[in-house]
Amino acid sequence: MQHLTLQILRQQDDVCSSCVLALLKDNAKFRNLSEGEGRGIIQRDNEDAEKLSDGIRISIRKGILSGQPDVSPVTKVNVVGLTAQEVTDKIIKELPSLSGNVIIIQGLSGTGKGTTVDKLKHALPKCVTWSNGNVFRSYTYLCNEMLQARGKEITAESLTDDLLADVEKRVSFVKCDDGTFQTMLDGKTRVADVQNTILKTPLISAKVPTVAQQMQGEVIRFGASAVKMLSADGYNVILEGRSQTLDYIPTPLRFELVIPEVGVLGQRRAAQRVMAKALEMVSDNATDDEVHKAVESAAEAL
Repeated sequence: MQHLTLQILRQQDDVCSSCVLALLKDNAKFRNLSEGEGRGIIQRDNEDAEKLSDGIRISIRKGILSGQPDVSPVTKVNVVGLTAQEVTDKIIKELPSLSGNVIIIQGLSGTGKGTTVDKLKHALPKCVTWSNGNVFRSYTYLCNEMLQARGKEITAESLTDDLLADVEKRVSFVKCDDGTFQTMLDGKTRVADVQNTILKTPLISAKVPTVAQQMQGEVIRFGASAVKMLSADGYNVILEGRSQTLDYIPTPLRFELVIPEVGVLGQRRAAQRVMAKALEMVSDNATDDEVHKAVESAAEAL
């Protein structure tokens, strides 16, 4: 275990959080903060899962998704006491090769999914992460465009099956002449070129949840097809998220990061809050002792 220094505190990464956890392992205030964070994570994840389930149920009712997806067994990785690099190494050892893998990373918030995905992306050749975010925004943009032409707004009622079918046809995933894979609108506009402009206007952002609930199945279907194309071309593809949607992505490489105890689950999130607060409290030339005191003071303050 490394010793917490000002340089490490400035990193604000998983190494820093591990040092903070070691420093505060017997701190009662930090233990209470961790338990509160853990309960909050579980509550928020349950609420988010229920919202997502509504969209899945709609897609099952429409016949877009199966009510019983064929899911390969999940490899559970207990991340307690492990660094993100050690978790990454465990996952890489399970891969049959270093190309064409479709890797699912799931688990509760606070288990280190994002950090693990980042490390996997840097460790594996020709590796990309797949996110449905821009697909949801693309569908929302096109729904709005078509409804505005009819003098209507996006509502659950205005998103008819016929409209959604027309919108789905206008978004495609293709390999372009330059060798890159792109999500396209109407076969001519690259989503990558408009993702920070027309797809992120306040109106579109506000309407994404409404469209997402009605088009969860279409987005999952789009993602599954895109991932299959990328894998066939030799790309390693990583998907991070919730099992409700990831269950529909065919792959045997499924990993769930787990932290069994609520208090321990909240430790990572609590450590992130403490180290961010401590960084605000230290001077530019703080000694190790001053850094340690700042961390303890931050735990008290939170």
